[in-house]
Amino acid sequence: MILIGEKLRRLRQENGLRQEQVARLVGADRSSISAWENDTRQPSYQALVRLAEVYNVSTDFLLGRTGGRPLDLSGLTTAEATMISELVASMTAKNKKLEEFAR
Repeated sequence: MILIGEKLRRLRQENGLRQEQVARLVGADRSSISAWENDTRQPSYQALVRLAEVYNVSTDFLLGRTGGRPLDLSGLTTAEATMISELVASMTAKNKKLEEFAR
């Protein structure tokens, strides 16, 4: 199970942000971002909601209640969104088979 701090660090790095930038976006100080990422402190409810908005994920994802990130399919046609969803499902099934094979 991935801790919230590891998720926050990974999301920040994936988005090419520095702790100072996240702090400004969330309305916290850099030391709070560092403490959250190191799991020495937990973000407040309000900070958790703002972090989810900054990283475009759900609070459930940050808290480990859901395994995957939602796809932002806004701006796509229905046909395009269907194709993307089918591609993701296909790749997920392929990865599961590879994991079973590796065991």
